[in-house]
Amino acid sequence: MYSAIRSVHLVGVCGTAMASTAAALKEKGLTVTGSDQNVYPPMSTFLAERQIEVMNGYSERNLTPKPDLVVIGNVISRGNPEAEFCLDHKLRYCSLPDLLREFFIRGKRAIVVAGTHGKTTATALLTWVFEHNGLNPSYLIGGLPNNLSQGARFTESEWFIIEGDEYDTAFFDKRSKFIHYLPEVAIINNLEFDHADIFPDLAAIQQTFSHFIRLVPRNGLLLGNGDDPNLAPLLDVNFCPVKRFGLGENNAVRATNVRLGPTASEFEIPSAKFHLNLAGEFNVRNALAVVAAAKHCGLSNKQIQSAFDTFKGIKRRMEVRGIAGGVAVIDDFGHHPTAIRETLRALRLKYAHDKIWAIFEPRSNTTRRNVFQLELAESFAQADGVVVSQVARLELLKPEERLDPEMLMADLKAAGKDAAYLPDVDSIVSHMGTKAQPGDLVVVFSNGGFGGIHGKLLERLGRR
Repeated sequence: MYSAIRSVHLVGVCGTAMASTAAALKEKGLTVTGSDQNVYPPMSTFLAERQIEVMNGYSERNLTPKPDLVVIGNVISRGNPEAEFCLDHKLRYCSLPDLLREFFIRGKRAIVVAGTHGKTTATALLTWVFEHNGLNPSYLIGGLPNNLSQGARFTESEWFIIEGDEYDTAFFDKRSKFIHYLPEVAIINNLEFDHADIFPDLAAIQQTFSHFIRLVPRNGLLLGNGDDPNLAPLLDVNFCPVKRFGLGENNAVRATNVRLGPTASEFEIPSAKFHLNLAGEFNVRNALAVVAAAKHCGLSNKQIQSAFDTFKGIKRRMEVRGIAGGVAVIDDFGHHPTAIRETLRALRLKYAHDKIWAIFEPRSNTTRRNVFQLELAESFAQADGVVVSQVARLELLKPEERLDPEMLMADLKAAGKDAAYLPDVDSIVSHMGTKAQPGDLVVVFSNGGFGGIHGKLLERLGRR
């Protein structure tokens, strides 16, 4: 099917993965075009520099002349004029994961990093271990690693390291994205309920992960978190090698003598001690998975530690955006109670005696719902003050499904928190301008842009 492709059009081209793939297709000599609803820097600049024509907005005209293949992004739904034109005219179309598999992964040795939490950090760290040691891997990461200039790259190396997302593939393919990635080595960091818009319960998520596990070949390796009770029943398979990693004594790859410092962590395995310039137990688990995978692929302890020494983390993971008026403003992608809890635990190690303010935007399809009503309040245990912004698109949910902000505020105040529920970014910035004092820390949790709140906070705090 794919050998005769000479021209490709990508619908929703300004996503990080889509844009990187468009550039890689162009490098292969194909004619590449794209369209998107929101065409603006940095992705518009990235595509323009590579001479890829991008149409602003969706229209049937964008598919004239008809391309050999249309790649339909995950954000595109029925009713989109280009998707409808493809269906009407029987054009050849596929999802991005389909395209990645056939154009870039097939024939290579794929390492797929999956799990509810930590997969972006673990994928970036593993990629850096390979890159630092001269293996020049292809990679696709759902964030921007500070060591690498972009979130995706496609090379001639035999290795392809990819973040495996359990979210669905496209409007016409409701399987998880990671089902498409031909894993030789599969890493599963953990497993929790998430994505309440597409998974009804934890069992449904366990089922999709079990489908992923079935794809690991007998000459591959499944690396699973042996301490995770939700994942444990899925690891009892005999069709491929399985290694459990974790802190418990029943793991084949076990971290011992774990030391959690304010800005770094240390742990040991029987043959080596590792030092990592990332804080928190979650990052020890991420690093342990990376050690297990890298050693399986032939790298030495010394090579792995050398890469750890120079790893600079990822944007939007406990990233200090600036200090103004003596207050540090930190950006974090956390949008699940577990991620929020672990990030605050790590920050509390680093800022043991400082007042920590947490600002949270309930924006994801899970945190807008009440599935984590109680857990969300508990996740802020290490914060002194909490500000929650108005729940996004609450009116689109059934009343019985909605997160209850009043109950959340009551639970936070009962736990002794200075808590406020505020309608918008401007009111939050004004509130923090009077509350935050020199020496305090403000951490913003959101998986979106949150109205440019970080810059607005720094500007407001700087003119007191």
